[in-house]
Amino acid sequence: MANFKGHALPGSFFLIVGLWWSVKYPLKYFHRKGRRGQPRHNYERLEIIEAAIRTLFPVIGMLAEQFVPDGPHFHLYSDKEWIKLMNWQHSTMYLFFAVSGITDMLTYLVSHVPLGVDRLVMAVATFNEGFLFYHHVHNRPPLDQYIHSLLLCAVFGGALSIFLEVILRDNIVLELFRTSLVILQGTWFWQIGFVLFPPFGSPQWDQENHANLMFITMCFCWHYLAALCVVGINYALVHCLLTRLKRHRGGEIIGIQKLKSEPTCQKALLNGSDDEE
Repeated sequence: MANFKGHALPGSFFLIVGLWWSVKYPLKYFHRKGRRGQPRHNYERLEIIEAAIRTLFPVIGMLAEQFVPDGPHFHLYSDKEWIKLMNWQHSTMYLFFAVSGITDMLTYLVSHVPLGVDRLVMAVATFNEGFLFYHHVHNRPPLDQYIHSLLLCAVFGGALSIFLEVILRDNIVLELFRTSLVILQGTWFWQIGFVLFPPFGSPQWDQENHANLMFITMCFCWHYLAALCVVGINYALVHCLLTRLKRHRGGEIIGIQKLKSEPTCQKALLNGSDDEE
């Protein structure tokens, strides 16, 4: 959808997933580091739910692209002309991410799926997103082309990071780097919508003004700095929360041990008093 909602929708999807990952991966990392055995079935159940949600989001996006009032309604070619190819490109992007979500579910539901296939398919889906967007904005005004080209930095960077995870699985640095780029994609989709399709009657941006290009470049850097801050803050909050829970549980264990030892002490005192008599 070539409008504000068409950019806000995928932006919201990426942002929700990125924020969830910014909490999930620190939790997994600290559990592994502390060697606290989280029940495997609970972990797998959580992964399956996440994969199902990451399948549902693209399906919603695909249906929105196809069935908006001026959408193609799954008609690709008619009367010797292509129908709404922009909507079809967006639908293709969503389709690959849906396949990635399904692959993630199969990884945990089917035992003979090789480890790493889920990351490989996710990397392919992300690369496909960048490939489509690279050929998506030709013959458009300079600002339109440039603001989409900045998005490609996050997309292809994320694809490379995910591909490395096929080999270096459960690497917290790669996982958090990927998370920051997903959050960046989410906020930048929203930014594209505000720039190209200003809501609430805001004035239009001058597509030919070079100063706007310079500002957008700085704005992109600010977006990524904000994404890094979100990841860092959530990492620190998860660490503080787990540390506090660990201390609290340690205090409970010490208290229980004291309570168990008290009857023994009392019994020893009583035995001592009997011997004295």
